[in-house]
Amino acid sequence: MSDLYLIIDLLVVIALLGLGLTVLIKNSALELNRIFSTFVTFVSIWIIANYISNDIRNSPHTSTLASYFVFFFSYSSTLYLLRFSISMANDIRARRVFTKAAIPLTLIGLTAFTPLVVQGVQLQGQVYAVEFGPLTPLYGATLFGIIATTLWLLRKNIRRAEGNQKSRLQVLYKSLYLTFPILLMAQFILPAFTGWFGLTNLGILSMLIIVYGLYYGVIKHKLFDLRLIIVRALVYVVTFGTISIVYGATSYLITSYISTRTSNAVLGSALNVLLIIIIINAYPVLRTRFNRITNSLFYRDAYDSQTFIAGFNKVLVSTYDLNPLLKKSAEIISQNLKLSYCAFGIRETASTPRRITGTAGHPMFSEADINFVRSQTPYLKQKIIVTETLEDKHHDLRKILEANNIAALARLTAGSSKGEATGYLIIGPKKSGYALSTQDTKVLEIITNELVIAIQNALHTEEIETFSQTLQERVDTATRKLRRTNERLKELDESKDDFISMASHQLRTPLTSVKGYISMVLEGDAGKITPMEREMLGQAFFSSQRMVYLISDLLNVSRLKTGKFIIEAVKVDLVELVKQELHQLEEAASSRSLSLSFDYPKDFPTLMFDETKTRQVIMNFTDNAIYYTPAGGHITVRLVNNPSTVELRVEDNGIGVPKHEQHHMFTKFYRAGNARQARPDGTGLGLFMAKKVIVAQGGSVIFDSVEGKGSTFGFVFSKAKLAVPAEATPPVVAKAVPAKQLTKV
Repeated sequence: MSDLYLIIDLLVVIALLGLGLTVLIKNSALELNRIFSTFVTFVSIWIIANYISNDIRNSPHTSTLASYFVFFFSYSSTLYLLRFSISMANDIRARRVFTKAAIPLTLIGLTAFTPLVVQGVQLQGQVYAVEFGPLTPLYGATLFGIIATTLWLLRKNIRRAEGNQKSRLQVLYKSLYLTFPILLMAQFILPAFTGWFGLTNLGILSMLIIVYGLYYGVIKHKLFDLRLIIVRALVYVVTFGTISIVYGATSYLITSYISTRTSNAVLGSALNVLLIIIIINAYPVLRTRFNRITNSLFYRDAYDSQTFIAGFNKVLVSTYDLNPLLKKSAEIISQNLKLSYCAFGIRETASTPRRITGTAGHPMFSEADINFVRSQTPYLKQKIIVTETLEDKHHDLRKILEANNIAALARLTAGSSKGEATGYLIIGPKKSGYALSTQDTKVLEIITNELVIAIQNALHTEEIETFSQTLQERVDTATRKLRRTNERLKELDESKDDFISMASHQLRTPLTSVKGYISMVLEGDAGKITPMEREMLGQAFFSSQRMVYLISDLLNVSRLKTGKFIIEAVKVDLVELVKQELHQLEEAASSRSLSLSFDYPKDFPTLMFDETKTRQVIMNFTDNAIYYTPAGGHITVRLVNNPSTVELRVEDNGIGVPKHEQHHMFTKFYRAGNARQARPDGTGLGLFMAKKVIVAQGGSVIFDSVEGKGSTFGFVFSKAKLAVPAEATPPVVAKAVPAKQLTKV
């Protein structure tokens, strides 16, 4: 009988120590795991010491020493059981009380190593009987009080616990509720009052209930998250046991059969070898079969994390569209973790609204709950917030999460976990009813980090698309407005051109008449005139001529728009044409104290020009030089006969053109700032039309200017382009108005 007790005690000790060591290896940093490992170690020492103290084969001294260990470690085990229950229930108030009472309770426990509790042992039949000391009642009352407090705290915390946490506490409470009465009666109460210590070995058998309860909590309710380890160990134990039984039974039958039929030992050995080979090959099949059975019973939500993450990564790279990305991600997470639902909550940005999307059946969250969660979670250190592990200081947050059926929240934040997240991955309860395992939270941490990058990229893409769409709408609106404005401007421009054309035609006829009559008077057709009258009439004639040129410019601008601007080239003696134009401007130059000279070669070819328009060009260039050159200045008009080209240059030492405005020259209606100050009444059409005339005849404009030092305007033509054809008419040069002789340079 003693050996049976020893076997049972060893099995209990091995089961407890194995579980305690596994818990400690799994996560030694967790206080709950360290407390549990200490508890099962103390219980194991107590069980072995109890067997030694009752074994009559030991000396009374050895039995007394073992009794010291029995009383001390039974007391220490219950004390650590109380501490384990407090930590498991996460009862902050009870923990504070326990911390204050720990020292006096420990001192009472240490008395078990003194004769104050155990004075010695006496042989009583087949066991040793303990002789109690004076402090044994205090010891017993304290021990009973610790046990009662443990059961009371567990029962109290079971009422307020929910979900898997409640199931774990219930398993522990029921195991202790069944074990403690048997243990107290057999181990302490009956021996103390009857003196029959043979019951103590039977009392230890009640520890099998605790062993069963702990392993049931591990497998069924994921206590310490060791279910996978225990289940796999169970598979190997059952597989090995099955094979051992089958091999032993078959080998026995074969040996018995052969021994009755023949004395051939070789045949028996051969059959045993064949049996071993069959069993070796059958082992993988049996292990796979037991794996399936245990998975279906204890591990229905198992999954391959590597396969899950690989499939999840494919989803992340499959699209940059945020809504399909969130939908597909929620579906694959829910499928692998076997969740009742999975959803995403993405906070609003400057250009996108807040959105909540996920698998079917996710709850509708109230605005108040959403705002509270968003206000609290930035202050939590962890990214994965498991509802049932939230501390009491976050009781309100846990209450809201539980009310919305949320098992966990994963904060979608990059880098530091501080600050409000991009959004949340909302995890619903598992369909199996189990809590999230350590594997689940680790996988969630991995995919959360990848999700943050993918969601931020999708949000940026969405913002760019939204901005592009908004920008396109604005561009379209602005284009429509600009088109309407442009059409209106075209209408106004056409009206303006019509007015200018009409006004120019109406003004041209009377001006031509005035100019003709003045010319006749100057030529003496109306009689002799005095020098003063000639000077006055000359000024009138010059002003009329300028007005005629201005009207011509306006008409030419109008003709450019209507396509009626035509070059009528005739044979022209350019030297004579320039002389005539300069003769008309000599009086104006003299009145402004300017010298006007003409430099030309003796031999200059006759070329094909539009005589009227070319006169205008020369007049505009020279007239500008006169008006923009201060008194005392000099203006030189040069004709240059190059081997292949001819040039006309009007050079002055006037005000020049500012460098930053030179690129605007020859633009319609444009005038430089200093030019507007010097001559407010200009139109800005002269240079514009001059360039049009020059380019239309195949030439190029010459322009060079330095502000404050003067300007050069002119043109250059290729002789080949303006060559006179054989059948051309004689040179056409209008008769010049008499004027003073130009200076010949």
